[in-house]
Amino acid sequence: MAITLNNHVFKGHRALLGSKYVTYAEIELPTRQELYEISKYGFDWGNGGKSAQQLAFSMLAQLTDTKTAEKCAKKFTEDIITQLNGRDWILSASEVLEWIETCCELPKIQIQENEKLKPVNKLTKASKKPKTNVVKEICKELSITQKTLAEILEVPEGTVSSWAVKNEIPRLGKKAIEFYILNVKNQKIVDSYRSFKELLEAS
Repeated sequence: MAITLNNHVFKGHRALLGSKYVTYAEIELPTRQELYEISKYGFDWGNGGKSAQQLAFSMLAQLTDTKTAEKCAKKFTEDIITQLNGRDWILSASEVLEWIETCCELPKIQIQENEKLKPVNKLTKASKKPKTNVVKEICKELSITQKTLAEILEVPEGTVSSWAVKNEIPRLGKKAIEFYILNVKNQKIVDSYRSFKELLEAS
């Protein structure tokens, strides 16, 4: 049985407030917890925890079989998933299959030579990405300072500075920021509508 890769890639994205998303061929990657439930909390990367192993299993199961995925999940986590330190990352199917061929037995899958793809990015580059700071990223995205963020949330500036040092925002803080971002988006929609209305009235 041969796999047609068609430039398929795995993509991971960690949102500013911590939510994590992984897709394969632009479709959300299933957790496959019904086959391998090591974590109840979805996927993670950049470490060797249970959620990272859940991601390793799901990626391997996408390209091989359940038995091979279960056998190799822990080593794939150690070799690859722990190196994905960035907020965003991309791995091609051929990169994952190349690792499987090197590190695991592959009894049921054969790769067509003419279907092998050039890696989208080198795995070693993932480890070089600096760890992002959630508070600084939020301020950068909103084009505001930490002082302004403190004023928006009506908390002391020292509180926001403490979040930045710990690189962690408490749950209520996250909810308040999400609410503010939603309000900003809604205000932009209202302003666009008003501009459009004024343009119609002037014509």
